[in-house]
Amino acid sequence: MNPIIEKTKEIITLLGYPEAEIAIDEERRKVIVLIDDRFVADNVETILPAIDHVVNIVLKKEGLIPHVVDLNYYRKERERLITELVRAAARKATLTKEDVELPAMNGYERRLVHMEIASRPELRTESTGVGKERRVVIKLVV
Repeated sequence: MNPIIEKTKEIITLLGYPEAEIAIDEERRKVIVLIDDRFVADNVETILPAIDHVVNIVLKKEGLIPHVVDLNYYRKERERLITELVRAAARKATLTKEDVELPAMNGYERRLVHMEIASRPELRTESTGVGKERRVVIKLVV
């Protein structure tokens, strides 16, 4: 068994979910954890950062490459929504020729925005704000 899957499975079992399914996407350095539990489903936004943190501490300690943890495909769906939002904001910035400010996002989500806009030479991005209020502004290159 893959050592990253093995270590993640140990952690999730210790959390009380021995029946959880663990998979790995090596290309994206992502560990997918599927837990069929109502409490987890209702609180995934709160639980995910904690599990991600613990898994990566253990992986580092074991000399393994850190991976992004995706719990019940929450990140995958969030990435899809952010990509849609960014594409719409990019169209708006191009049509109106005005800056478009996106809602506050965490660092991982802001990175997704920057990467999506990087393929559009007519646009650029800039992060503004501090802490939980940090957001990305999409600007037209003049």
